[in-house]
Amino acid sequence: MTISIKTKEDIEVLREGGRNHAVILKKLVDDVGPGISTEELDSLCREYIKEVGDTPAFLNYRPQSSKRPFPAALCVSVNEVIVHGIPTENPIILKDGDIVTIDLGLKHKGLITDAAITVQAGEKTKEGQKLIESTREAMYRGIKAIKPGRHIGDIGEEIERYVEKTDYYIADDLAGHGVGYSVHEEPYVPNTGVSGEGEELLPGMVLAIEPMLCEGGGEVVFERDDYTVRTKNRLLSAHFEHTVLVTESGYEILTSI
Repeated sequence: MTISIKTKEDIEVLREGGRNHAVILKKLVDDVGPGISTEELDSLCREYIKEVGDTPAFLNYRPQSSKRPFPAALCVSVNEVIVHGIPTENPIILKDGDIVTIDLGLKHKGLITDAAITVQAGEKTKEGQKLIESTREAMYRGIKAIKPGRHIGDIGEEIERYVEKTDYYIADDLAGHGVGYSVHEEPYVPNTGVSGEGEELLPGMVLAIEPMLCEGGGEVVFERDDYTVRTKNRLLSAHFEHTVLVTESGYEILTSI
């Protein structure tokens, strides 16, 4: 396993891309609401990416586990869909209360950042907001564990320890990863772990930290379209993600929104 360490030049490019990434996600969050379709969100995303002069990292990207490339610029996952919802195939018209995750990979000057945010369309519910806030907090708990000399297991342990105190479950078989030169790089960054185990965190590593929480249980189903992952019990889920740099003294969130 080879884990890439980004150069100072790489990091500056990733910072620039991260700022663009944040701007695009903020615009998309504002666009989410009752009556808009997932396909329209993908179209708007492509426009926003073009405006900043970048390119979508997910469009036509094919992971090793998939038989075909991803056909959209944006992943849009609604309600029981946890990740990798395809917005352009069987588009969904959003309605009040829908739990909507927008997950964007952005390529800026050849380097990639990855970030996701979950929001509730239109009228909010206490249940939906609690799930969203818990998932966001789980992500930040993991990020705060990042420091040179610590290990990947420290990140997962912090996330797991927090989630155990909530009403939710960590999605099975889904995790964070390295990012920068490609969409998915080593190391694998699970949302469970044991402090001190796993790869050592070194300055210059760039990680996508992304907990996904579910109601009622963590079992998942991988749909036949090669991408969509949903909860087995068809209850709600949420997903947050940031691209994070390991610095000399701690961490820097490159996609801060």
